[in-house]
Amino acid sequence: MPDWLTPSHFVMVGLLVVFAIAHSGLAALRPYGEKLIGARLYRVLFALVSLPLATILIIYFFNHRYDGWQLWQIQGVPGVATTVWMLSAISFLFLYPATFNLLEIAAIQKPHVHLYETGIIRITRHPQMVGQIIWCIAHTLWLGTTFMLVTSVGLVLHHLFGVWHGDRRLRARYGEAFEVVKARTSVVPFLAILQGRQHMNLVEFLRPAYLGVAVFVLLIWWAHPVLIRATGSIPW
Repeated sequence: MPDWLTPSHFVMVGLLVVFAIAHSGLAALRPYGEKLIGARLYRVLFALVSLPLATILIIYFFNHRYDGWQLWQIQGVPGVATTVWMLSAISFLFLYPATFNLLEIAAIQKPHVHLYETGIIRITRHPQMVGQIIWCIAHTLWLGTTFMLVTSVGLVLHHLFGVWHGDRRLRARYGEAFEVVKARTSVVPFLAILQGRQHMNLVEFLRPAYLGVAVFVLLIWWAHPVLIRATGSIPW
């Protein structure tokens, strides 16, 4: 085994697989779980499983992001840092689109599975997948390590599976109504707009949730060094 292929590469793959199974598995079981314990309680269960696993992933990633072989090092190149931050900010606009009802996510309101065709869904039917790919491109460009590359491949594969899995669950719940939305939207960003199946409506983006995303990006920018120092104190 080459020296650069550290055990952390395999640990990260294992953590990603565990998270993917738990996250996607609970999403698949949602119709049955909600019948047994109700929509709110099932959302709480989903969070109690997913959030700790995601936290472990984030901490482990921060602590091992420079592991392995350094494929390239361009952090000192002018414009790279700005490009990475811009791509990261754009990724969060897709990762946390305004179509999500925050009160439902927190189970304050009864959670529902929504069938949307407005806002960012006009650009892509699976904004989280697009956001994750943009985030992975930005951070792989910045770090340039084999560990980051393995992490990015794992995250992208999980979200590509989520495209199929999400469409499957919406089809099972909404039937023909989903097929109509699917025909008018696209997975590839802006494809449906370019093909004339969809059109942009900028007014739909004037929502408080997007202001929240912008504030979140600024907080991440401010807290990024603090997060790195804090996770570095955890010996994982």
